[in-house]
Amino acid sequence: MRIIILSALALAFATAACEPAEGKSTGAANPANDSKAANVPADNTQKNERDRDTAALTPGDQGESEGDRSITQKIRQAVVKNEALSFTAKNIKIITVDGVVTLRGPVKSEKEKTDIGALAQQVGGMKRLDNQLEVAPN
Repeated sequence: MRIIILSALALAFATAACEPAEGKSTGAANPANDSKAANVPADNTQKNERDRDTAALTPGDQGESEGDRSITQKIRQAVVKNEALSFTAKNIKIITVDGVVTLRGPVKSEKEKTDIGALAQQVGGMKRLDNQLEVAPN
């Protein structure tokens, strides 16, 4: 009899723990929140148009030579190692083709853009640097 009562209590507590309290969210989709998100359109039109340009390099254009890969790797290591850079800055695109390094993506400030450019310049073997980093609006 005691086992049955304990089992019933355990089941009651487990069931209560699974049911959300009144007015509390379960993490499931909330129609009120969905409508707010739907009212703010995601608009990357300008970036998409820019990236459709065949002259715009993407990581898929990365050079396959040992020298190009080595330059990209050294710059990436320097950027990631720099604790002063934001997480956003550490995720920029670094593309090296025939010794020409292109930096693309958002950074938090003009200082980050300059600092990453300086880090890239310190890597040997590069012919030219094309710094296309963009300072993201606050």
